[in-house]
Amino acid sequence: MSLTMDDRNGAIWLDGQLVPWRESRLHVLTHALHYGSAVFEGERIYDGRVFRLSAHSARLIRSARLLDYDLPWSREEIDEATRAVVKANQLTSGYVRPIAWRGSEVMGVSAIGTTVHLAIAPWAQEGRLSVLAREAGISMTMAKYRRPSPDMAPGQAKVAGLYIVCGIEKDRALKAGFDDALMLDWEGRIAESTGANIFLVIDGKLVTPKPENFLDGITRRAVMGMARKRGWTVEERAVMPAELADASEVFLCGSAAEIVPVGSIDQHHYQAGPIAKTLMADFQKLVREPDCEGFGEATHLMTEAPPLAA
Repeated sequence: MSLTMDDRNGAIWLDGQLVPWRESRLHVLTHALHYGSAVFEGERIYDGRVFRLSAHSARLIRSARLLDYDLPWSREEIDEATRAVVKANQLTSGYVRPIAWRGSEVMGVSAIGTTVHLAIAPWAQEGRLSVLAREAGISMTMAKYRRPSPDMAPGQAKVAGLYIVCGIEKDRALKAGFDDALMLDWEGRIAESTGANIFLVIDGKLVTPKPENFLDGITRRAVMGMARKRGWTVEERAVMPAELADASEVFLCGSAAEIVPVGSIDQHHYQAGPIAKTLMADFQKLVREPDCEGFGEATHLMTEAPPLAA
């Protein structure tokens, strides 16, 4: 199989129909390519089913509305399209990338007058971090860029343009010999990694930053639910960088990463401890439950989206 994403066998769901993979194209003057207004999701397939599919589809709709455009497909229609394209590609495990964007009818900062498109592409892919990294813990370094404040960007939307600083910091970390970077928010509090939420174990409690202007991850919600089911205390609050010295365990979580222990953040060193390992095992059971496609703990997405701005 080709290593490039554009030269593969299979099909992509594009604007209501299954299209051969190599024929799924867009115009070079597509508005989202120039102005970063595409919204997207990252989903995982387990035993032929997409984990928290309904929650992901609802968040995709919500993200578009936060950018002041609406998708011409309902959450249920997006769910069904995802199932259809996963089946068409004969995948029992892998990754799914739904992405919505505004088209090429208009070129300029304003996107008024453009059409809205949606593609859903699934492919076979294991977790992005190796089994060895999951056991030993990944290495991280502090990022230079920070997550923006709520009055500067719609951080609750999973929008392409907001990931530019994540890409810069991820590349910077990899070139320096690390696996990822830890990002702070606009006030200097711990926020997230470049593509996953973060948890710390402090004094036996799970502590995670309150998502004031970054994604309240669907896997993050699942982790919190699993922890509380075990009777563990979970604190959502402001977390300062100085508290990294107080943590006995640190781990990341996200759809692609699942749950990954952190072995070091610059001068701070950790072990892949019992809480992370227990949650990793619990998660593998959770994603294979018969009702795994629903909202789960992501009840904050059940209303799908705020109304479009007047």
